[in-house]
Amino acid sequence: MAYEAVIGLEVHAQLRTRSKLFCACSTAYGAPPNTQTCTVCLGHPGALPVTNAGAIELALRAALALGCRVRPRSVFERKNYFYPDLPKGYQISQYAEPLAEEGAVHFEMGEEERTVGLIRLHLEEDAGKSLHDGFPDSHLASYVDLNRAGVPLIEIVSRPELRSPEEAYLYLERLRSLLRYTEVCDGNLEEGSLRCDANVSVREAGTTALGTRTELKNLNSFRNVQRALEHEIARQVGVLSAGGAVAQETRLWDPAAGETRAMRGKEEAQDYRYFPDPDLPPLQIPVETVDRIRRELPELPGARKARLLARHGAEGLTAKEAHLLTLEAPRAAWFEEVARLSGNPKAAANWTLNDLLREQNAAGGGEDAIPLDPAHAAEVIRMVDGGTLSVTAAREVFGEAYRAGRPPAEVAAERGLLQINEEEALRKLALGVLEAHPAQLAQYRQGKASLFGFFVGQAMKASKGRANPRMLDALLRELLG
Repeated sequence: MAYEAVIGLEVHAQLRTRSKLFCACSTAYGAPPNTQTCTVCLGHPGALPVTNAGAIELALRAALALGCRVRPRSVFERKNYFYPDLPKGYQISQYAEPLAEEGAVHFEMGEEERTVGLIRLHLEEDAGKSLHDGFPDSHLASYVDLNRAGVPLIEIVSRPELRSPEEAYLYLERLRSLLRYTEVCDGNLEEGSLRCDANVSVREAGTTALGTRTELKNLNSFRNVQRALEHEIARQVGVLSAGGAVAQETRLWDPAAGETRAMRGKEEAQDYRYFPDPDLPPLQIPVETVDRIRRELPELPGARKARLLARHGAEGLTAKEAHLLTLEAPRAAWFEEVARLSGNPKAAANWTLNDLLREQNAAGGGEDAIPLDPAHAAEVIRMVDGGTLSVTAAREVFGEAYRAGRPPAEVAAERGLLQINEEEALRKLALGVLEAHPAQLAQYRQGKASLFGFFVGQAMKASKGRANPRMLDALLRELLG
């Protein structure tokens, strides 16, 4: 029997504020445990929350970028449950009347444009963090760090319209890109500022009824989301194929073992006993505020991709390249400037997506700041196009310019990497190679044509990669003719 997967994602994104959602405590990452807390985020009696206006603005920016319908009135509610890292015994969230509803995420699946609808986008505060490992007595006790308690989040809930783990990966990639473009969230999965839970079920292909779903947690990277979904879908298909029934439960992903494990029975919404928070008035969002924030939105990645293709598609820029270039706003802006200064958009795309990303990854994968001046990158491209540098030498020059901020021409001259374009010098080089390998020369003249590549390689080696390859090729063919 054939089955298909039904996947919905719940993404929590930490808003880029300096203070928490209902108090003035810092949201900075990496502080010593329990040093960024106060009576409000710890829920002490008599302490009253005050809503962070900056967090509201950022949440509205995300909602509008996603095409959501902003509700003129939304309500904070208390989500009641007990857990050691929840000091108040409840979490301030939104349920019946969220900040925004509907909207969609658009992404490319191969050649197909996919649209996955959203159910809601709402505000909530984060809980603390339970620490189960890394202490001398971790086998006996767990510790709690409450620095994250009260940190502002938005939760973005998709409709169950994803049909494969790959689609889930691409959805998350585009959603992260939107949140970073709008500067709503830094998207740092390692620091926990972007987290994802996945709801997944399987059903017989061609049917419409939903199967029993499980919720997957501990998904700390997009790749792990994809891997966990692949495993869980296969597990559920195995259970049903054997005549069993899938249990509704929360399961943890174990990346080391490559499997999901049962954690607890899945809670339903009514188990949380939501009710409006008596200490917080409803949020009233004026139409004028929504209109202002919509006007202030930057060009979003989808629109930027379409513009780049319209401008540079005829010059060789592909849809895949445009997609990768526009995933990060700093990368897209850098590429556009390099393309303008070099006059070669196709080469600018190649250097951006290959050499720039390689240098960024080697330096630690920073996505915001690009230390290499676009003018220097454009100079490298012009030197290659003009025959001053070989591609191999240009990569060395590009790397040094990236790391040290030095002009490419200066680096190339200092390291002796400027390409040899003088015919007489190349002729002398080629003759020297032929004279140094009489046996191979004799074999070539007897018909072993494959040795031509040997002579080219030897000549390039003798020139330390500086010989103009086209001129060298022509001269060797002339001398061997």
